[in-house]
Amino acid sequence: MKTYWCAMPSELVIRRSRRVSELALLTLVLFGAVICITSCGSSKQESVSQAPVSAEKESDAQSGAVAVTNEARTQANDIFSSRCAVCHGPDGLGNGPGAANLNPKPRNFHDKVWQKAVTDEEIEKAILYGGSAVGKSPLMVPNPDLQSQPAVVAALREHVRQLGAK
Repeated sequence: MKTYWCAMPSELVIRRSRRVSELALLTLVLFGAVICITSCGSSKQESVSQAPVSAEKESDAQSGAVAVTNEARTQANDIFSSRCAVCHGPDGLGNGPGAANLNPKPRNFHDKVWQKAVTDEEIEKAILYGGSAVGKSPLMVPNPDLQSQPAVVAALREHVRQLGAK
């Protein structure tokens, strides 16, 4: 924005303050996006205990599915609260504090049409490899630290499905 010297002094102040406001807003939006992106994919799990891998890899012999233990559910709830809820919201409505700065907006897990259309494998793939792995927003970051924890990933998928049942 150009500043004109022939303008009245009050106009100069208004134009300069508008420019400062625009820059401040842009800075806040970018900062919010960075916070959201980094918190969704954070690999720090201070509250998650280290369970033996053998307990997490129990398989259901008939279906080949991973058995979800209570410990895996507890870990999944902690992960959802610390990583996913930032954008998806604590109740999975897509209205977390980081959602305001995102386009497209995060998925609302209560959407019945989406719940019917998406497969369990797609949900788990999005959790592990991020949104771009399933043709969605690349702003949903991957969680590679969960690759060795299939029961926790299954518990996260289970949690997403339960949110859709509400």
